[in-house]
Amino acid sequence: MSLLLGALTIGIILALLAIGVFISFRIYDFPDMTAEGSITLGAAVASVLLVSGVNPVIATLAALLAGSVAGATTGIIHTKFNVNGLLSGILTMTALYSVNLHIMGRSNIPLMNSFTFTDWADDLNSSLFGGVKTFMLIGHEVPVHDFSILLITFSIVVTVSLLLFIFFNTNIGTAMRATGDNSQMVRALGINDGTMKIFGLAISNGLVAVSGALLCQYQGFADVQMGIGMLVWGLASVIIGESLIGTKRLGHLLTGAIFGAVLFRLLVAVALRLGLDPNDLKLITACFVFAALILPTLIKKLKSRSIATQ
Repeated sequence: MSLLLGALTIGIILALLAIGVFISFRIYDFPDMTAEGSITLGAAVASVLLVSGVNPVIATLAALLAGSVAGATTGIIHTKFNVNGLLSGILTMTALYSVNLHIMGRSNIPLMNSFTFTDWADDLNSSLFGGVKTFMLIGHEVPVHDFSILLITFSIVVTVSLLLFIFFNTNIGTAMRATGDNSQMVRALGINDGTMKIFGLAISNGLVAVSGALLCQYQGFADVQMGIGMLVWGLASVIIGESLIGTKRLGHLLTGAIFGAVLFRLLVAVALRLGLDPNDLKLITACFVFAALILPTLIKKLKSRSIATQ
C-alpha cells in the first residue's frame, strides 16, 4: 500500500508538470523544451533555500518565480529575436544546466535534515487522525504519514488547477488562449501576441518549476540530472489525459492532465513492481508515449471500419 501511495503522490506532484506542458504545447502549440531545465531549476532554488532554513512555502514560491523567468526568457528569445520556438527552448534548456549547477554548487543536495512540506504531514496527522500511525483503508493498513502527504499534494494541485481555470476565463486568459488559436486575429484586435506568448510560457514553466520544488522535497534530495526525460513524461500525461477525457473543454482538459499524470505514474510503478530493470525506465516511458500517441488514431480507424461494415 505504501508503494501505491508513493506512486499516487509522485503522480499528483508531476500533474503540475503536465499542466505546464499542456499550457505550452496545447494552448499555445509551442514546442517548449525549457521544461526539462525549469523543473530542475525549481528543485535547485527550493533545495538551496530549504538547506538555509527558509520556510517551504517561500522556497516553493521562489522556485515558481525562477521558473517563470526561465519561461519568459524562452518567450523573449522567440518573439523579440525571431528565433524558432523549438530552438529557443533548447537554448534556454541548455543554459539552465549550467545555471542550476551554479545555484546548487554541486550536483546533488540532500534534504533529509531540512524542514520541507512533507514535515507538515505530522501536523496534519495530529489534527485529523489523532496521532495514530496507521489506519485501515479498503482492507489494507495505510501509513497515516504517507496518506497525509498525499492529501497535502492533492490539495495544492487542486487549488492551482482551480486558479488556472478561473484565470483562463478572464479577459487576459481568454486573450492568451486566442493567441494560441489564431495569432493573426489577435493582432488584428490590437493585442500584442508576443507579450501573450511570453506571459503564457512564464506561467507554464513556473508550474513546472513548482513541480520540481515539490518533487525534491518529497524525495528528499535535488539532483542536477532530475529533469532528463521529464518533458516526455509531461507530454505522455497530457496525451493520456486527452484520450481519457475525449473533449476539448478547458476544465476537462486540466482534469485530464492530472488524471493522465497519475495514471502514467501508476503504470510505471506497476512495471517496476513486476521486475522492470530501472535502467530500462526511459525506454518503457518512450513506449508508453508512443502507445498513447497512436492508440486514439487506431481506435478511430477501428470504429470507422466497424461502422462501414455494418
